[in-house]
Amino acid sequence: MEPRGLLSYLIIGLIAGWLAGKIAEGRGFGLLGNIVVGIVGAMIGGFLFGILGLSAYGVIGSIVMATVGAIVLLYVVGLVVKRG
Repeated sequence: MEPRGLLSYLIIGLIAGWLAGKIAEGRGFGLLGNIVVGIVGAMIGGFLFGILGLSAYGVIGSIVMATVGAIVLLYVVGLVVKRG
């Protein structure tokens, strides 16, 4: 993977994690936390979009897909934490 691609993933993960934090919890998780939530969210979003037959194109599409996945991640984590 070229450094430019890695930087793109990190920036999209940061934006998606920050957006998900604002939407789902009302706050962010710090720089590293937002990146992790966004990157994991991108994997979840890609899986969910594939199941639903949806496609995401370009940077905006990637951010939307990652944000949707990150919101789902935060929702599921919230359910587990409340039960535990």
